[in-house]
Amino acid sequence: MDEKPIYHEKQRLQFCLLHALNNLMQEKDSFRRAELDAIAEKLLADDPFRSQWTPLSLIFKPHHNVFTGNYDVNVLIAALESRRKRVVWHDRRNGASSINLAEESLLGIMLNIPVRRFGGVWSGRHWVSLRNINGVWYNLDSDLASPVPFEHQEEMREFLNNVIDQGGEILIILREKL
Repeated sequence: MDEKPIYHEKQRLQFCLLHALNNLMQEKDSFRRAELDAIAEKLLADDPFRSQWTPLSLIFKPHHNVFTGNYDVNVLIAALESRRKRVVWHDRRNGASSINLAEESLLGIMLNIPVRRFGGVWSGRHWVSLRNINGVWYNLDSDLASPVPFEHQEEMREFLNNVIDQGGEILIILREKL
């Protein structure tokens, strides 16, 4: 039986959420920029605090940057829920050992990690997806040249604990929305 090659999008501008979602779903254009923009715009339209916006709020929108992408967690959750996936925020106090990596409904893991670029001048956050493909967990970070397999689950748990220690967030993605 031929195994399908691992799908891996590379980073472009600040569209790491778009790349991470497509890497998670293992499909080119599973999500498109226009769809994520529409989700972000709907979140804006539904914002109960819209009356408190300043003129700059029209440029620096709360759910994404209109010029470069850079979508927030609300866009991620809405996008995955549109595909009947459930997003569960991992309680960082419990560490990675509390994540059941063998859970049948576990599609993958999304990470939101702090990053520093351009010699530390710019700091921000970066979306990364991890997924089990054919029994092997992979780091599908769009900043990597290619997917990086974890040798075993303990190596992955150490990686996840390091993400937590560095101020990153872990979101568990389950296959069916309850």
